[in-house]
Amino acid sequence: MEQKNDVILSVKNLNVKFNLRGKVLHAIRGVTMDVHRGESLAIVGESGSGKSVLNKNFIGLLDPNGFISEGEIMYYGMENGEPQLLSGYKKDREWLKIRGKEVSMIMQDPMTSLNPLKTIGRQIGEAVEKHQGFKGARLKEEVLQILRDVGIEDPERRYKQYPHEFSGGMRQRVVIAIAVACRPKILICDEPTTALDVTIQAQILKLLKELKERLNLTIIFITHDLGVVANIADRVAVMYAGDIIEIGMVREVFYNPQHPYTWALLSSLPQLGIKGEDLYAIQGTPPNLFKEVVGDAFAPRNPQALAIDFVEQPPYFDVSPTHRARTWLLDPRAPKVEPPACLKKIQPSL
Repeated sequence: MEQKNDVILSVKNLNVKFNLRGKVLHAIRGVTMDVHRGESLAIVGESGSGKSVLNKNFIGLLDPNGFISEGEIMYYGMENGEPQLLSGYKKDREWLKIRGKEVSMIMQDPMTSLNPLKTIGRQIGEAVEKHQGFKGARLKEEVLQILRDVGIEDPERRYKQYPHEFSGGMRQRVVIAIAVACRPKILICDEPTTALDVTIQAQILKLLKELKERLNLTIIFITHDLGVVANIADRVAVMYAGDIIEIGMVREVFYNPQHPYTWALLSSLPQLGIKGEDLYAIQGTPPNLFKEVVGDAFAPRNPQALAIDFVEQPPYFDVSPTHRARTWLLDPRAPKVEPPACLKKIQPSL
């Protein structure tokens, strides 16, 4: 796979399956995408769409019963310039040169990400010592500086405390501190604001923006909150049933969405509701990925579905050089179908 100039991570036709009780679950179905250096890429979709499973392949955290059945993941961020075929890694020792130092991840729940029996200073220090080799006073000073970097006041006192002595927002800052301690090039954020209230969520998003600029990070942000996407992302990829069905710059996907599933997601925004009427909800349920998906996976839930949607999976159609969608509605032969009228209410300030 050839590298494009600014691509740091490239995924080509990735298929991931899981063995479950004698059956095979096809969780990721032919995902192809590039991640560009220094960008913030948001991946959105319903729960179970494959967002977290996709990203676990970038850091070697796929569950033992999962495996890549087809496709490639190439990483181009190594200092020696050598591309790494991540999809070819089979052993944990191979991932040690990538995990933490090159690609790091912030998990959803900060409380379960931290060891309640170890001080905060020790937990951050373990990552620094392993990847940077600092010890003693030099190690402690580096940890204190990281605590300052993530906005934790009185780091000398906090260094000696345990996770239960921190609030939810402060624990999340500690988890972020551990993730950036080794100065990774890619930071994967798996819904890091889900368990936080709106005020703290805004603070964490602001912190991530600041760290991105200060440390020259590339961020992959997994979320189901479209408000978060508008706040932090440069590009957005919409996932459904284990595949990316639309990807583009945030303004393109928000103001000119092309896939009916993207229309449905945006129509579900509470601010598009009408007083006195029920909020919009997507009818039906996602497909059973234990079975082969025929045609467009969203077709059974799509009121505007065409006959071909139930027969053949659509290819990607280019909307612009930076925007593409996998829907037959973009085929020149397709009838003209207008997006829901409520989407016209989405304002540039969103």
